[in-house]
Amino acid sequence: MHDDQRLVEARLERAVRQRLRPALYGETVPLDIEVWHAPGEPVPVSEALAADYKPAAVGDPWGPPWGTSWFRLTGRVPQEWDGKRVEAVVDLGFGGGPGFSAEGLVYTPSGEPIKGLNPDNTYIPIAGLCSGAASDAETATAKGGAEFQVYVEAAANPTVISWPDFAPTHLGDKETAGTDPLYHIRRAELAVLNVDVWNLLLDIQVLDELRRELPADLPRRAEILRALERALDALDYDDIPGTAAAAREQLAGVLAKPAYASAHRITAVGHAHIDSAWLWPLRETVRKVARTVCNVTTLAADHPEFKFAFSQAQQHAWMKEHHPKVWARLKEAVARGQIIPIGGMWVESDTNMPGGEAMARQFVYGKRFFLDEYGVETTVVWLPDSFGYSAALPQLVKLSGHRWFLTQKISWNQVNKFPHHTFWWEGIDGTRIFTHFPPADTYNGQLTGKELAYAQRNYQDKGGGTRSLLPFGHGDGGGGPTREMLARAKRLRDLESSPTVTIDHPERFFEQAHEEYPNAPVWVGELYLELHRGTYTSQAKTKQGNRRSEHLLREAELWSATAAVAGLLDYPYDDLDRIWKAVLLNQFHDILPGSSIRWVHREAEETYARLAKELEAIIERAQRALAGEGTQPIVFNAAPHARAGVPAMGAAVQGGSHAPAVTLTRDGGSLVLDNGLVRVTIDERGLLTSVYEIESGREAIAPGAAGNLLQLHVDTPNMWDAWDVDAFYRNKVTDLVDVDSIEVVRETPEEVAVAVTRSFGSSRITQTVRVRAGECQVNVDNEIDWHEKEKFLKAAFPLDIRADHSASETQFGHVFRPTHTNTSWEAAKFEICAHRWIHVGEPGYGHALVNDSTYGHDVTRDVRPDGGTTTTVRLSLLRAPRVPDPVTDQGVHRLSYALVPGAGIPEAIEEGYRINLPERTVIGAHGVAPLVQVDNPAVVVEAVKLADDRSGDVVVRLYEAHGGRATARLTTSFELASAQETDLLERPTADREVVDGGVELALRPFQIVTLRLRRAA
Repeated sequence: MHDDQRLVEARLERAVRQRLRPALYGETVPLDIEVWHAPGEPVPVSEALAADYKPAAVGDPWGPPWGTSWFRLTGRVPQEWDGKRVEAVVDLGFGGGPGFSAEGLVYTPSGEPIKGLNPDNTYIPIAGLCSGAASDAETATAKGGAEFQVYVEAAANPTVISWPDFAPTHLGDKETAGTDPLYHIRRAELAVLNVDVWNLLLDIQVLDELRRELPADLPRRAEILRALERALDALDYDDIPGTAAAAREQLAGVLAKPAYASAHRITAVGHAHIDSAWLWPLRETVRKVARTVCNVTTLAADHPEFKFAFSQAQQHAWMKEHHPKVWARLKEAVARGQIIPIGGMWVESDTNMPGGEAMARQFVYGKRFFLDEYGVETTVVWLPDSFGYSAALPQLVKLSGHRWFLTQKISWNQVNKFPHHTFWWEGIDGTRIFTHFPPADTYNGQLTGKELAYAQRNYQDKGGGTRSLLPFGHGDGGGGPTREMLARAKRLRDLESSPTVTIDHPERFFEQAHEEYPNAPVWVGELYLELHRGTYTSQAKTKQGNRRSEHLLREAELWSATAAVAGLLDYPYDDLDRIWKAVLLNQFHDILPGSSIRWVHREAEETYARLAKELEAIIERAQRALAGEGTQPIVFNAAPHARAGVPAMGAAVQGGSHAPAVTLTRDGGSLVLDNGLVRVTIDERGLLTSVYEIESGREAIAPGAAGNLLQLHVDTPNMWDAWDVDAFYRNKVTDLVDVDSIEVVRETPEEVAVAVTRSFGSSRITQTVRVRAGECQVNVDNEIDWHEKEKFLKAAFPLDIRADHSASETQFGHVFRPTHTNTSWEAAKFEICAHRWIHVGEPGYGHALVNDSTYGHDVTRDVRPDGGTTTTVRLSLLRAPRVPDPVTDQGVHRLSYALVPGAGIPEAIEEGYRINLPERTVIGAHGVAPLVQVDNPAVVVEAVKLADDRSGDVVVRLYEAHGGRATARLTTSFELASAQETDLLERPTADREVVDGGVELALRPFQIVTLRLRRAA
């Protein structure tokens, strides 16, 4: 760069900082400030308006962490300002950036919400709020002498995470956050906005940012610099407002030059990514949404071209429930087409850990809300920030009536750059969904020159596609898009050397991108995020609550539907609807993954406990009605596969066991448990030195190794403590082999159980190893009193098998992952997610590990001296990160898993359901015929319920589970009048023929089918 260029840049930087920005607002007069500090939790607006306010002043402290203060601001427009653009400017003491600071919502004295206040959005348009004003438009001028008064509900939200050091803090729970004020009032005044200065600043910003991204030898770069220099020459520093227009004239020529025909085309979509909980509790998210919607609707009123994508039906529902006036503004903006309901999900959920039916219900509840409330059929699945994407999603996306998929998170990969930005994503069943990753690598865009230039350079599909999408706006309560962003978009619409920018509907972008690039490349399988792998394990009680809730809901729907069809009980539609919504909310991608503050996870645990109590009551009520009055033990089996003497999804009178008895013998210091199917040896360390499957004559445990070996790692990731497990955690491991006691706690023909207790660090664990009659498996129940810090606990099973891949259950099927590290892509998957089971095997033989609440796993391979291969499968049991929750996972945990030797994938599937759906015994009169039955175990029934439209139709969702083609016949216990195949929302897509009282099915691998069954009158 030439020296004179550096001089011009230095001159420009100082002029903007010291001359132009201070001149943005001209004359000012202070506002009168009064304050009322709300006690405890937030109060209704009506209560705040009637409160007793006290005088306050700029500089006064306010706001203990999570507290709310209400400010009453009063002023009068000076007569000499008549006809000028006047705004109230309020700084609550902002710090930490938009969304991570204090926030405010402005109300009129009558309680009408106006707009939010945020660090980058501190103004209040006073036209329309003053007495005598003629217009409420943002651009209207003021009337001299008009009086002005507003109320500001100010939230003292603390900054919980300190970047980049991630220091632990107790600010994440109101019970430990303290009471010292966090903020001071910095500014509260009426001020004249110098519109020419505001526009000049934006002209300069857009051109200078563009210039900085251009090659040094490009003439356009020098042309812009000289125009900027001329603009500075045109300014009179003694009269910035009076000469700003002249300076703008010097820039008009370079701003008017059109873009190149080959310029990358960016569709800009207003957005405000609001985490439904994260570094704030759910109740604060409700207020963050209200502030943002007020900002957006205010902006939309003055900018007809503005489009705003608003995802997460839960957040819309919160406005309807808690903020009816905001809800009315929201509905009006949706009707105008400016606010766009998008995503079609209840929340932007995690997609790795929710079960199959829960993942389906995310789409059902989200899409139905938008249809019922707005009449909008969403077509774009919008998940910018979830931590990886299950390979089951494409089919669910399509079955919910969506066509497109958008995310950005994969750009966070630590090692491997994803090779496409526009592509077809193919799921486990072969379904393909047209998918886009915004190449700007952000879902909180600002429409800066740097962002746009980066998006153009970074776009991976040049030569095929020419378009990308950019969501812009401050997220997480930062207020969403600003008027400055819209002004930049206007200047960048058609500007030489820049990508073109058009604000438009996301559907329009996808239609255009698909049209120009129909043969986009294909990516098959999961979209694995090479980051945030610790989220498969953090906050174990939240994960356990989710898993348990999913299976209780299955039981509640199944038995309630069975009882309702039999005419015994009314189906509890309303209760199930409410419970499902609560479970779906807690699957949000910072709740279920365990990456929220203590407050959030404390409430989640309380919610799961309450829901479990309600669901248990619903289940018990239905089962008692079904079993009838009697004295016999009736065994209910909610699993989709039969168990000894009990049909799948039915009940039978308890019979005697014909399985060989379980025996216990002592072999030196070891205990041997044998049930005729499996022989398990527990050595003097309490470890499994042998798990011998008798029928095949094969040993599961690798020679010289021990199974159920607890291993403790130091766990100090470089960043993102609750989120991340970095590969170097493996460098240091402690095998927990010391034992406090080994005790036989049960010895009957039906079961032998051995309790092994260990102490380590500040923690204690009791593992009860069980072998039961008739089961070819060894069960381990764990009670862990966990008090470690920054440690990672795993349970290892070194297996005598050579497996070059593992199979892990995901929604409605399973995925295969290599166990080797041939490439960097495979090496990056050192921690993986599985649902109820994980399987490793050789051709014709394998082993499964099933669990009742564990998601994180890892699988490694080692070659032994004898030339054999050991495949070690480890379950990730507990972590202890300190950020954002310094007491993550501290306390007592109870969880179970089992090793099933000799299992193929079909057996893994069955045992995975079985450990999560234990039999229930009710005293009654008779068994219960299954409401529906399927004659092929490869076709698994995932849900049985009554139709959501309350027609009384029975809805069955089933899928092919083994990964191959399957035919099956579905029959019912009731007379079947007709059957229809439907989408996930139970809308008919095809008629199914009823033959001899049943429906014939032919499914492709992992295909999901939803059937609507009508009963004969």
